[in-house]
Amino acid sequence: MEVKPRQISVIEVLAPQEFHAEIVPAGQPVVLKGLAAHWPAVEQARRGEAALVEYALRFDSKKPAETIIGDPGIKGRFFYTEDLKALNFARRPIPIAATLRHLLAIRTVDAPPACYIQSVPISEYLPGFEDENRLEFAPPSAEPRIWIGNRLTVQTHFDLSENIAVVVAGRRRFTLFPPDQLPNLYPGPFELTLAGPPVSMVRLDAPDMEKYPRFVEAMCRAQTAELEPGDAIYIPYFWWHHVESLEWFNVLVNYWWSESAPDLGSPFDCLLHGLIALRDMPPRYREIWRMVFDHYVFKRNGEPVEHLPPDARGALGDRDPRRIERMRKMLAHALAREAGLARPSRAG
Repeated sequence: MEVKPRQISVIEVLAPQEFHAEIVPAGQPVVLKGLAAHWPAVEQARRGEAALVEYALRFDSKKPAETIIGDPGIKGRFFYTEDLKALNFARRPIPIAATLRHLLAIRTVDAPPACYIQSVPISEYLPGFEDENRLEFAPPSAEPRIWIGNRLTVQTHFDLSENIAVVVAGRRRFTLFPPDQLPNLYPGPFELTLAGPPVSMVRLDAPDMEKYPRFVEAMCRAQTAELEPGDAIYIPYFWWHHVESLEWFNVLVNYWWSESAPDLGSPFDCLLHGLIALRDMPPRYREIWRMVFDHYVFKRNGEPVEHLPPDARGALGDRDPRRIERMRKMLAHALAREAGLARPSRAG
């Protein structure tokens, strides 16, 4: 059964204040057509790949950037080895100038190796580039990062952040899935990942529907778009995205940010602890703790401590940096004790 994803909504004219007041709260992806068409980098890309390379090298800090290299046999698809015990690529520190020139040199090769500079901060590696290529839509906390490579496929994954991605050179096809499609995307291991978060084990170009039968439901909810230089896409928090670079030379700049307070910590770390503490409990115990989390963490029943005066709410009160720090120390000590790294405390 072939299911085609629907097209992501396209907006051609939008003010930054409208983006943050209307688009982000809606939590739906949109294509921001031509948002960065005026960038000097995009204008150089229109002149040709060599012109863009020459432009980028004006800003080169000569600092080696972590670069992903894959054999021609993987055909640009970064993934696991067959036994899932390793990745099918290597990471090497290579100067950006060397990678850019290498990409130009192998452009006529029929089966080139996969080459990818993946998400390096522009301020460190191409300082000054961001001053000439600014994006008013990204909040100040969103540091621009650059991605440079040839024809590649980035497997379906999620980020714990909001994201605006701008295509500078080449074309990219994005296929997005909402967060609730987690069960239908069959995520891979937590311990060994391609770049941080777990990825879907399903190949988008050739899904094994016998092995992954629920994936058809994910495709029914999928959205897709193909972006050209100067176009941008907004990817909401935790939306799964599969990205294909469609040309032999591709450059993208993206901006990640979170609307959560920075001192709250990582929900993914909380999930890891939950896997230890909750997952293997007897089912009736787990159901009790589901109710407890719903009440205290997700506030399914409203404010859980509204019946207590503010000065008596303690750990359940309003967020306070000193209280959060105390709670973190308590949690760190408990985890260290469980791991045998700290002695049990003794009363008296």
